[in-house]
Amino acid sequence: MKAIELEKAFDPKTFEDRIYAHWKESGAFKPAAGKPGAAPFVVVIPPPNVTGVLHLGHGLNNSLQDIVVRFHRMRGEPTLWVPGTDHAGIATQNVVERRLKAKGRSRHDLGREKFVEETWKVKNEHHEIISRQLARIGASVDWSRERFTMDEGLSRAVREVFVTLYERDLLYKGNYLVNWCPSCGTALSDDEVEHEDTPGKMYHIHYPIVPSDNLTGSSAAGITSDTAGSAFIEIATTRPETLLGDTAVAVHPEDPRYTSLVGKQVQLPLTGRDIPVVADTYVDKEFGTGVVKITPAHDPNDWEVAKRHDLPVINILTPDGKLNDAVPEKYRGMTVKAARAAVLEDLRAAGLFIRDEDLTHSVGHCYRCHTVIEPFLSEQWFVRMKPLAEKALAAWQRGELVFYPKKWENTYQRWLENIRDWCVSRQLWWGHRIPAWYCKDCGKTAVSRTDLEVCPHCGSKKLEQDPDVLDTWFSSWLWPFSTLGWPDTANPEMARSSQNELQGKTDFNRFYPTTALVTAYDIIFFWVSRMIMAGLEFTGKAPFRDIYIHGLIRDKQGRKMSKSLGNGLDPLELVDEFGADALKFTLAFMCAQGQDLLVDKESFKLGSKFANKIWNASRYILMNLEGRNLVKNPALLPVDAWIYSRLNGAAKAMEDAFLSYRYNDAAQTAYEYFWNDFCDWYVEATKLSLKNGDDAEKDRAASILLNVLAESLRLLHPLLPFVTEEIYGKLPEELRQGGAGGMDGGGLLITAPYPEYDEKRANPKGEADFAFLQELVRGVRTLRSECTIIPDRKIRVLVRPSGEKAGILEANTELVKLLAGIGELEIGVPQSSGQGTGRPAGSIAVVGAGFEAFVFIAEAADLGALKQKFSKDIDKDRKFIDGLKSKLGNEKFIQNAPPELVQGEKDKLAEALKRREKLESYIRDLE
Repeated sequence: MKAIELEKAFDPKTFEDRIYAHWKESGAFKPAAGKPGAAPFVVVIPPPNVTGVLHLGHGLNNSLQDIVVRFHRMRGEPTLWVPGTDHAGIATQNVVERRLKAKGRSRHDLGREKFVEETWKVKNEHHEIISRQLARIGASVDWSRERFTMDEGLSRAVREVFVTLYERDLLYKGNYLVNWCPSCGTALSDDEVEHEDTPGKMYHIHYPIVPSDNLTGSSAAGITSDTAGSAFIEIATTRPETLLGDTAVAVHPEDPRYTSLVGKQVQLPLTGRDIPVVADTYVDKEFGTGVVKITPAHDPNDWEVAKRHDLPVINILTPDGKLNDAVPEKYRGMTVKAARAAVLEDLRAAGLFIRDEDLTHSVGHCYRCHTVIEPFLSEQWFVRMKPLAEKALAAWQRGELVFYPKKWENTYQRWLENIRDWCVSRQLWWGHRIPAWYCKDCGKTAVSRTDLEVCPHCGSKKLEQDPDVLDTWFSSWLWPFSTLGWPDTANPEMARSSQNELQGKTDFNRFYPTTALVTAYDIIFFWVSRMIMAGLEFTGKAPFRDIYIHGLIRDKQGRKMSKSLGNGLDPLELVDEFGADALKFTLAFMCAQGQDLLVDKESFKLGSKFANKIWNASRYILMNLEGRNLVKNPALLPVDAWIYSRLNGAAKAMEDAFLSYRYNDAAQTAYEYFWNDFCDWYVEATKLSLKNGDDAEKDRAASILLNVLAESLRLLHPLLPFVTEEIYGKLPEELRQGGAGGMDGGGLLITAPYPEYDEKRANPKGEADFAFLQELVRGVRTLRSECTIIPDRKIRVLVRPSGEKAGILEANTELVKLLAGIGELEIGVPQSSGQGTGRPAGSIAVVGAGFEAFVFIAEAADLGALKQKFSKDIDKDRKFIDGLKSKLGNEKFIQNAPPELVQGEKDKLAEALKRREKLESYIRDLE
């Protein structure tokens, strides 16, 4: 066999693109037939918005999906990962409108049809970028099944669902208070409003009471009067401009200060209107003055009060956030900010302004453009969510849904139990246009799965389609089944002739429901819960079983990554510098369930160093194959049986971790096994045979070493696919196993079988024996290092083992000598004999479980210089220990410092005391 050359320097740029293209062209990303009886493993990608580029959060999400997809593919399961993108209504329309604005134009200048054409161009432009990015990070998605939320098939699914909901009385249109973004000019659902603590002011204002005969007695405590005898009540508000839309003030029915005021009138400042005083339990009589202004069109709580008391509703805003004709003429056309200033100025002039005070309060902002949200009365389409939520709750209670980590079940339950109807109409041009038509002759509304030209109610052709589009999430909540061909599966005559559509018809039957959803916790309301509701309502099945909710990427200070903070990391820049495997492995290694990931650029050196270690270890093995012959079924030495047992244990641990989405456990197991067990111990141990054995022994050792390497590469592949595939392709053909699950792997690692736990390989006795040898070697190595003995200097060691350990040591004498740099190893009388227990002169003792070893330091080092070094180290430790004791003796530190910091200092003290004790023992041994 010839030596196999790998490049000396590890450079992933030289092979990543080539390998990805090979995977794609070979069909490795497509689902294979699978092992007999193997259930499909199916994941649909959380579709990134087509407006932007992938950020590190996408990098994390897609890396985690890719890891489990690769694992299940290698297990021989028919594995499908469906890619796609979301049309992102508001976000995409904003991009196009900003471009037009830069040219001094608006969408209205273009008209709807031309504007939509321009938006499709933006979609196509960004889609190409996203596809290239996914390929760069190694996403093994089935590109032949890629979907877009405005594909023909998905558009049919949207219409089918809209009409079905309408037919089931789960969809209605009405005037309701909605969250309105004046900048985007559209309604938003509750989940699209981001609340932030914002500095503001609380303004205190007098409302004059309309004179009446019986405003005396117990009510007087809450009413003030001026010198002229006029009576007032005090209200407080953060939005004084909204008083122009007040239609009442409210007090608590059991508040004795205002009992005689209920049913009376107050003068609404600056408007010339009188409004009633109503009693409602919504009012907290202990908060402020116990009087609340009621503005039904611009506050959700006031809206509910107005419904209970049959109050008029006055909308004072235009869709672009300016004051309308319902307010006094002076304020018309003003922005909210300008109107606030004008109202306050006029209140002061009228003597009705009392005071203001600073406060911090929660203010809703548009999740896309960050404009302050205005509660706004508008006619919109809504989905009745409670009936859908009840089914979704029941499915979870039946155990059909499993959350990882489990804590997210509480969030899911709480949101569904308190769900509100979903506003699904948006005042945009980009998106799925609402399939509803209004007849100008009979005035009726018709919804339809196909475009209407004639009114189904009266036969008139004077129809006008609803100008609004549906919320982006209305198509996204259908994603797990619409991407697989629904509803065409149930209605074959609806299917188009495109390959994607025909494929979709069979995909739904084969791959739905999907298996797992991997997503971040920030869209559990937007998307996860709604997909479950939609799946149950329209297919009768939950759309997936496993729901893995991962954390968010933050910087080392715990801050979310953002452009404004300048702390964002571009995943492609990280790939360019460290490689795609470094990105994937580092993120997996740091991804503990239930926790956010705190990273910076330096973090990715972890994955880079590990990939480099795999490369260098493999290079060493492959370059030393010259003249070797592969041996079938070679005999195993104890160290060979040990590494197979360790590999076996790692395979079991990683399988368990992957199946329960414990990515960090899988990555840490892989790291410890390959770096520690395989490289540091086994590869080093094989040098005994490869350097000193005869040809037969060298062939035997090389054959086992290559086989273990091949299996180790299969073990690591889901976490580091590129480097493992590149090396695997260099191995002798007979070591590259065929495709898993019936796939013609063509010798590719991506489709090779994943290592499975084998009871026959489990060797706890062999592992325990080798652990004994490892402890002895580590002890000698540590002492060598502490005594600054150069690696090439061979030392003499006397070991007194206990009991059966003597036989283990005798059988592995040469191995221990090699690993510990020992020139002469003497096995003395066992400890249990009671003989020869004195310490030999000029030696330092190393003690471990089952042995006592004496290293003859006097033969390898200057004892005087060594004693001086140990003394200096002890003095240094003494100062460090005194400082720690002083710190831990400070009651203020113990009481005020975080518990983990206190424990950390205690651990440092224990370690320092142990180190000092050891150094003192060294000095005693040398005297």
